[in-house]
Amino acid sequence: MSNLAFACAHCNGHKGTDIAGIDPMTSLLVPLFNPRTDHWADHFRWDGPVLVGRTSTARATIRVPAINVGRRIPVRTMLMAEGVY
Repeated sequence: MSNLAFACAHCNGHKGTDIAGIDPMTSLLVPLFNPRTDHWADHFRWDGPVLVGRTSTARATIRVPAINVGRRIPVRTMLMAEGVY
């Protein structure tokens, strides 16, 4: 249990067993964000409903589980409008 982290089925399915990913800005292989050792605010920020990576680790972490892809942005927009996100 100490090694588990909460993730939705969409993100978990995309991430799988990956511990690294390609930073789309630099094309380098970098480790993914580790919620046990990394600080969220050092790596990410919100631009409305879009999660933005401040670091190569964050950009790869957003890319691997497809966090900003498809219906995710419109759903986040609706949840934010309702004050639940």
